[in-house]
This record gives sequence, C-alpha cells and structure tokens, in this order.
Amino acid sequence: MSAHPRIRVTVVPSTLPGTVPGTVPGPVGAFEVQEEWEQAEIGWTLRLRVSYGGGEAVDASVLAEAVVADADDPWWLIPGAFYGENRPAGNARAFPRFEIGADSAEQQAALVSDAWEFRADRAATPAVFAWAGSGRGGLALAAAETSPLGLTGLGLAHDPATGDATLGIRFPYREYPVTYYGDARPRPADAATHRFEPDEVVELELRVFELEPSRHAYAPILRALHAESVPAAPLEPWVDVATAADLTADGLLTWHYDPDPGVLLETVGFDREVSGRDGLTVDRQAMHVGWVSGIPWAYALLAHGLRTARAEEVEAARRVIDFITASLSPSGTFWGVWYRDHGWTQSWTELKRGLHSRTLAEATLFLVRAQALTPHDQWEHAIRSNLDAVVRRQRADGNLGSVHHAETGEVLSWSGASGLTWIAALVEAAGRSGRYLRAALAAGRYYEQFVDREFLHGAPEDVDLAPTSEDGYAAVMAYVALHRATRDPRWLDVARRAADWMLTFRYSYDVTFPEHTLLGAYGFRSRGADNASPSNQHLHAYGLVCTGELRELSAALGDPHYAGRADETLACFRQFIAREDGDFNAYRGMVSERYYQTKCFQPKGMLLTLSHAWSVGVTLLACEQTLAG
Repeated sequence: MSAHPRIRVTVVPSTLPGTVPGTVPGPVGAFEVQEEWEQAEIGWTLRLRVSYGGGEAVDASVLAEAVVADADDPWWLIPGAFYGENRPAGNARAFPRFEIGADSAEQQAALVSDAWEFRADRAATPAVFAWAGSGRGGLALAAAETSPLGLTGLGLAHDPATGDATLGIRFPYREYPVTYYGDARPRPADAATHRFEPDEVVELELRVFELEPSRHAYAPILRALHAESVPAAPLEPWVDVATAADLTADGLLTWHYDPDPGVLLETVGFDREVSGRDGLTVDRQAMHVGWVSGIPWAYALLAHGLRTARAEEVEAARRVIDFITASLSPSGTFWGVWYRDHGWTQSWTELKRGLHSRTLAEATLFLVRAQALTPHDQWEHAIRSNLDAVVRRQRADGNLGSVHHAETGEVLSWSGASGLTWIAALVEAAGRSGRYLRAALAAGRYYEQFVDREFLHGAPEDVDLAPTSEDGYAAVMAYVALHRATRDPRWLDVARRAADWMLTFRYSYDVTFPEHTLLGAYGFRSRGADNASPSNQHLHAYGLVCTGELRELSAALGDPHYAGRADETLACFRQFIAREDGDFNAYRGMVSERYYQTKCFQPKGMLLTLSHAWSVGVTLLACEQTLAG
C-alpha cells in the first residue's frame, strides 16, 4: 500500500475546551483510537476504532483532520455548500464567507470567518476538499451523512500564522463559529455530542484522497463516491414518466394558469382556504417572463398539449406566450416581471429599472423552441428583438452583460456569469442571422473562464453573485449548444467540465429524515435532487431544465454517466407530484419548490406548502424531453 496522508484524530469532550490529541486524561477517563488503513481504487479508507476506558459516562465527539501545508491561497469545496471563498466580498446577500484572518466576533456576526464547520446534510456529497493554491494540490476527506455517533460534520479552517489549511470530519457534527439559517442573522454555534459509556467501543469510517493541482480534481472522486452510494439509495418514483407529464400539465393548467390576462401565476398555496393578513389569497399574483414562471413552462405545456391533442393546454400556453411577447420593454427585450396590480416592470435585481440577463435569455431560448412548434409572427418579432438588442450591447471581450436597463438598454452590471444563458438562445436562433452564432462563440470564449475557475455565479435574480446550481445548468446548456452547432471538441470539453461542476450540487445519497416529518413519513429519496445554492440551502428540481442537454452530452462523449444522472433527477422528482386532491395536503398536479434536507429556513424534513409554476413546469419539461426520446 502506498503511503497515505497523515490524519490527526482527536477526541473532544464537551467538558474540556479545545481538542485533546490521542488520549484524554483526568477525571473524564481515557479514550484510545486505533487506525486501520485500506487502499481503495481512488484514495484510502480509514477505519477508526474508538474505545472509552473511563469509569463514568462522558459526552464527546471524535474529530479526524488533515493538514494542507503552506496554503497561501486555499481553495475549498464542500459539494453543494461551499465553493472557494463561497461569497464574493461584494455580494449583496449574506451567507457564509471564507476570508483569511477573519476571526473576530464582528466578522463572524457578518457570516465571515477563517474557519467553518457544517452539518453533513448541507452537502450534496458529505466531503470537504482543500487545495493549497498557487498551482499546488491538496487533500479531501469524505464520510457518510451519519455514523454510529449521529449526524456527521464537515469542517475547514486556515491558520494565518502557519499558512496551513485544515479540513476535518467530526463525529457527530458541529456548526461553527455560527449557524447559518438562510438569512443574514447568524444563529448560535451548534455542537452535537455522543455520550460514551464506560467500556464503549465505536467504529467509524472515512475516506481520504490526495488532490492534483487542478481544481477539477474533485470530479473523479465525486463520481466514485456517487457510484458507491447508488446501491444503498434506490430510486423510488411514485409515478411513471407519462403519468408525471399528465399530472404536471394538469397542475399548470388548473392551478397556475389564469386566462385573465393569460399568465402562469408563480405560486399557489396547497391550502386553498389560507389567506394573508389582507384577507387575500396567498397565491402570488405575478409572473416572470422566464426562470420562475413564464415562457419556459408555457413551452412545456404547449409541447404536452400538442403531443396529447389537448386543445385547452395548447390554447393556454399560446395565450401566455402571446401576453408576454405583446409587451416588450422600450429597450427591445422582454420585461422582467408582470404584477397584477401594476403590470410589467423590472426584475428582482436591486439595480433600478434593471432586467436580468438569465431571465430574459431563458425566456428567449424557450420562445425559439415554442416558435419551432407553432410559428407565430409576434413570437418571431420578439425573438429577433431580444437577440438583436443583446448582440448590440455585447462587449468586445464577449461579455453579454448581467443586468440591462429597461428603457435605455444600458448594461447596468457586467459582473458574474448570468449572461452566458444567452448563448443557447443565440445558437438555437442562429439560422436567422449569422451574427447570432458569432456572438454566441465570442460569449463562449469569455464565459469559459468561469468554468476554468470552478466558480460560476450570478444566474438567479434573488441571490446576487452567489455560486448556484442554476449557473451550472446555464453553462451546460450553453456549451452543449455550442458543440452542437460547431462540433468543436473544445466546447465539448467545456460542457463536460461544466456538467461536473453542476453535479457537485446533486445529492449522491438519501438524506436520513426524522420519521415523523413529512419527508420522513413519505420516505422521500433525495438522491438526484440538487441543493439550490450555498445561500439557498434546500433541495429543488431546477436541474431538470437541462435533461436533454445531459443526454446529448453523454451521447457526444460516449459516456453514459451524465444521462444516468439526468435520469436519477427525473426519478427523484417523480416523487411528490400530487396524484390526487389531498395527496400530502396538496391538490392534483401541484409540485413544491422546496424540500428541506437540513436545518435551514425550516426544520429538516419539512416541505414548502406552495406549488411553484417553475417546479411544475420543469418537471413537465423533463418528462416531455424524455418521452420525445
């Protein structure tokens, strides 16, 4: 067996400060830790045998740590939960950020620290990676979500005095220095312990990996860990694909579609008797043009209606698209959001009169696809107007802008990677003008740097410049489209790397839910679901938006892995589609946006009791793509 990295194992009694290496002397008794190493196909398996020889019970945790020396510019990865510094310094939304030397109470109150520990269920794969930086490699540790001591913990820390980076697995978990609950207000640190009884022996297991200098070195490790977890996490969809398509189409038509004036309402409540403080329905009387409502999901309904010859679905989908394309902004693009009480206006961005690129581009992409199904002059005008406007604004380096002014067309922000969403729209509309493909190629070259850095960010309107799973979806769709159009192997490689990064957000295991919670009682299987982002820590189904592209990527690579991951996501979200009125307290065809897999926003095991147009629509879209072959 080749030499393995050194792992420091300590036992941390709750009655003593700090960590105590080896054995713990004194009145709390003594612990002995024995190590057994086994070389695996990738990395090593380390088994720990922890024996307690004290005369009285003691509460403690076991901490296994590895050190990456001389980490002058450390890069971190906790899949789905922490990426590099995690939150750019200029980001407007507060969530955990790493910063060298940040150890004051004031910084920690602002969710900034040079050391973080988290519950394992925040991670899509319970693992922590650390690279030294400056083109050097690093180490990674991984373990199961739970052990005989309870819920596992994942940690990272940097010591500015030595320059060392430390990564750790704690049995059971600790959240430190504060607990993130989904908003800017940090909650107190949370430390779980296990009560060791006299003569108790516990066996623990973790995985240890050495990392090549490339930040993409996580990919084969996560792929191997996923393959190992699959046998223990069977897929259990409630309905087949055709039934899921019929249910979600009915859900969109029955609950989200409002013919006056022709919109897909963004959210509708499960409980139809609940009202807000104003006495009005909790249904959100609003519609984005893309993203959380609008054209993409109208397109899915149109495709289903045409396939099944359901005229009412076709008519509803056309009315929604007609309503959106009839009211372009003065700058030539779509508007961002329609509100019942004041009509069309800007996106959710804080920039005044701003329209968000990802939302506009996604609407345009699916309008191109809708136009291919049922051509319409007004739709064609909207396609050309949007694409002509954004091509005129493209910067010389290829950047297509992130936020645009509704009236003047001025680009209000060039930051982040949300502009790459335009690439797929430009490619799929390329038959209309050679300028569109040229603009897409220039944009592909510009946004490739975000894939290279393993830090894509800025796609959703509501999390500013955070890294999110949605950035991954946009990148996969963009670079698969460029490869489709050019057959250039360069774009195929970028698409593969983008897909690997996107899949870091995808749960490779089934979270253990408390049995009396809704997700626990229904036996929800989380393998295939994505953590929305380190900022929005809940499971969601938006990854279904690139189901077709992942299958196309697999075919182009001759590698079934990406298609298989797409299939498991569709299987995952064929759970919790309401099969009849009253199913999990919802109405037939309703689909929730949020599944709470960790203690963030809501207790673990809860389900958001709102049906979202996009959640219903993206499930329908993936079903239609699957049925179309």
